[in-house]
Amino acid sequence: MHPTASTVKDIYCSKCSRRFDINEILNLCECGGPLLINYDYAKAATTLTKDSLAGRANTIWRYEEVLPVQNESNVVCLGEGGTELLESKKVGQELGLSNLYFKDESTNPTGSFKARGLSMAVSRAKELGIENLIIPTAGNAGSAVAAYAARAGMRCKVIMPSDVPEPFRVDCDYHGAEIEFVDGTIADCGHRVGELVKSEGWFSVATLKEPYRIEGKKTMGYELAEHFEFELPDIVIYPTGGGTGLIGMWKAFDEMEKLGWINSKRPRMVSVQTEGCAPIVRAFESGADSATTWENPSTVAAGLRVPGAVGDFLMLEAIRKSGGTALAVSDAELLSDTRELASKEGVFAAPEGGATLSALRKMITAGQVEKDERVVLFITGSGYKYLDVLK
Repeated sequence: MHPTASTVKDIYCSKCSRRFDINEILNLCECGGPLLINYDYAKAATTLTKDSLAGRANTIWRYEEVLPVQNESNVVCLGEGGTELLESKKVGQELGLSNLYFKDESTNPTGSFKARGLSMAVSRAKELGIENLIIPTAGNAGSAVAAYAARAGMRCKVIMPSDVPEPFRVDCDYHGAEIEFVDGTIADCGHRVGELVKSEGWFSVATLKEPYRIEGKKTMGYELAEHFEFELPDIVIYPTGGGTGLIGMWKAFDEMEKLGWINSKRPRMVSVQTEGCAPIVRAFESGADSATTWENPSTVAAGLRVPGAVGDFLMLEAIRKSGGTALAVSDAELLSDTRELASKEGVFAAPEGGATLSALRKMITAGQVEKDERVVLFITGSGYKYLDVLK
């Protein structure tokens, strides 16, 4: 048994601040708040230094001092993380920007950023002795949990909308997941997961309904700092469904300041949704602290068809504290810009990635971007999973 260098201390509620033991099996707090992980940052800083990173594997596990897995034998890894930051060759020039970048998460295992969070969730489930995992998914999260559960030898059940793009069905099936289809949205899938958790004893790894997926996703923030030699970019534009990545990066920035890696300067965090499903945008524009459920959501970007998010208040807080914004784009715009990314940059993005370029155009038109600011668009997944949508 080889312990990791984790300095994990305990778990706390993001709403009521109640504390929990790190080895409790938990979903949400009793108050309904998402749970977050706390570390001994002073201790972590003694070994997790900028210089120490040079000799570490280029995966999410390079940050093990601030990750929750306590024994190496429980790490379930397929090579997730360490994705490229690509500098724009043409689109930035056309937009009049000198520092436009794409963080290409499509090169992760199973083709999306979901690999980061599900690697961590499955690893901790293994460590806690959990054997049966269930998830509601619009596609990519199902692919990821199916792959990592297969790697770990766990049983996995995936609940998907019946109109999910075909590649996700095949992907989950080949990874050995049990699949159930629901007529409706991911919210309806979530209700079904809740029923099965109660009736059959599954453990839910739904977005922000357990404390570990966010710990995998936050590594995107650590990588951004490394890409820019520990000076964060000016603007981060992120396609937002459940929002774990945005919240996770915001947590990572706070952690890196505690480690002494960065100062208090933060990127402006920009949440992108679609006109057919924009609960965070509506809440942001109205000044609300939380979002109401979006009725009858519709968009070709399956990952953005999330009518309500359990971490809505955390997203809105990060957007506002950073001086960022939230905006919606049309399906026509995001599909056009998905093609632009492929034809002009060689980046075959999922439609959610195309949405970030559409959002950037709107921000430029509104005078919200300076030409020399460093802007990062998150390409959260691969276009290959959406061939039936993009054809």
